[in-house]
Amino acid sequence: MNQLSSIPAAVVLAVAATACAAATDVTVHNSSELRLAIAGAEPGTTIWIAAGEYAGGMHFQDVSGTAEARIVIRGMDPEHPPVFKGSAQALHLADCNYITLADFIVDGCTANGLNCDDGGSFATPMHHLVVENVTITHIGPRGNRDGLKMSGVDQFIIRNCRFIGWGGSGIDMVGCHQGVVEDCYFHGLDGYDNSESIQMKGGCADNLVQGCFFDRAGSRGLNLGGSTGLPYFRPSVGDYEATRLLVAGNRFFGCQAPVAWPTSSQTRVVQNTIVLPDKWIGRILQETKDPQFQPSHDGVFEKNMVVFDRRVGRPEFINVGPGTAPETWKFIDNAWFDTEMDRKPQLPGTESGSVYQVDPQIADLGQPTMRITSSDPRLQHAGARAWRRLDAEAWLDGITRVAAQSSAP
Repeated sequence: MNQLSSIPAAVVLAVAATACAAATDVTVHNSSELRLAIAGAEPGTTIWIAAGEYAGGMHFQDVSGTAEARIVIRGMDPEHPPVFKGSAQALHLADCNYITLADFIVDGCTANGLNCDDGGSFATPMHHLVVENVTITHIGPRGNRDGLKMSGVDQFIIRNCRFIGWGGSGIDMVGCHQGVVEDCYFHGLDGYDNSESIQMKGGCADNLVQGCFFDRAGSRGLNLGGSTGLPYFRPSVGDYEATRLLVAGNRFFGCQAPVAWPTSSQTRVVQNTIVLPDKWIGRILQETKDPQFQPSHDGVFEKNMVVFDRRVGRPEFINVGPGTAPETWKFIDNAWFDTEMDRKPQLPGTESGSVYQVDPQIADLGQPTMRITSSDPRLQHAGARAWRRLDAEAWLDGITRVAAQSSAP
């Protein structure tokens, strides 16, 4: 007897449809074809975008893959990537889950380069977004104009992307959770505001930033928190702008302040290399004034390599704003090198295990290959080279399980 004869016909058809969907490839050559392909994409569809210039202004909602069969939208030839040119924004995806965007360029948008959000349904965030090998450049140039805007996006990976010149943030997150930004490049351009490279605010939690290079990339390299209108917090308003963020293994060159903590809680900045900030090493701030928010508190700054000159420490090494709890900060096992005046930073909170005036011998200053070359054993645990990078997928799986357990009744 045929093995399928005992299986209901509807089930057989469903399995067959899934198998076909998983093998669907579509190649597009112009903007009209791309719009139609995305609008009609089913789980398992891969849309290959041929080289050339494409119009932006595309908006899609509820176009989703599945855990087993993602929808992939990618350039056909990474050596000759397609370019989304001009318009207010290239792509706006709302409530689109299990989506991968890869191997293309976004150039010259006046609002946001890419916009991904929950469509206003705060209880059901957009999830499982992957953006990789995408360049976003010349966005804005002034005001709140972001390279990648994400609102209410969970379980995401932003990987091997380049952000060059923007108005507000290279990546701006509002209420985004359980995500990873890794191996990305941020470079501020003259004539652009370049306010922050990455901003995580509005209830962001449990995000990892690792292995990135920040090249003169904004007034604040990383804004671990921010100032968000109460109606925009996701999933709801708590007592922080951002919490449980991990920043590790990154390299910073320039920036007025490489790291800022506005209304943040329980963040860790670990084993980063920070070279020649313009004004401060970091800023502890309280920019959300509503009394239901706790003072910015409990930051950990650990095993970082910090190289600074006379521009820093006049008068503060760490800028402390009113209404914060700087006494809760911990500075642990950091290495400090003053290139000009042999100073020891004056820090808030508690400090332990610091190493002073051991030259890290920075090679390729300000270049993407910038690195510590000193073999001095006192620096073996300091800076980005010492970070043992986390596997993004495994980390997300672990943090998601922890979050699920903590929310269980």
